Amino acid sequence: MALRVTIVRHGDTFEPGVAPRRIGSRTDLPLVASGRAQAQALGAAFAAGGQRFDRALTAPLARSRETLALILAAQAAPPPVETADWLTEIDHGPDEDMPESAVLARIGAAAIEAWDHAAHAPDGWSVDPAQRVDGWKALWASGSGNILLVTSNGAARFALLSDAGLHEQAASLPTLKLRTGAFGTIVRDAGGLRLGDWNRRP
Repeated sequence: MALRVTIVRHGDTFEPGVAPRRIGSRTDLPLVASGRAQAQALGAAFAAGGQRFDRALTAPLARSRETLALILAAQAAPPPVETADWLTEIDHGPDEDMPESAVLARIGAAAIEAWDHAAHAPDGWSVDPAQRVDGWKALWASGSGNILLVTSNGAARFALLSDAGLHEQAASLPTLKLRTGAFGTIVRDAGGLRLGDWNRRP
């Protein structure tokens, strides 16, 4: 039986025009108005496309939980929400809650590029790639159905590194990142795991 997983990055946590900061597991920000609008747009698009979810997973922090709740509000019969610790946002160490200019000054543009293209964590960040990859592998083996999952940009990229076939398919992507309010889809069928959309907004 097929398994379809829709992976959503939470919505905006900074108002338009406000310089964003590197936020992770130690900074529990809520969505701002534009982030709530992004989540509602996702919910409307999924419902209009006939998607009905059998499971709904979220990272623990408020921005992911709120995004998921707003998406599920558009579902006629939403599933119960499950919180998954392996989806927890990463810890940016000394760069947590710092403006991007300060992060670049500390680690350099090459370190950010290595993170966005290969998920190689910069010095001082706490990521635990093995735990994240194991979580994704367990999800791929979790039976069939349609799963909705909301997490952070840092955690989502490890889905693409959790399987050799997915990693090969992702090689053509310009980046492993998901933008705020964007989603990707991965399907498991008789042929294995297939990457569909990535970094798409409705």
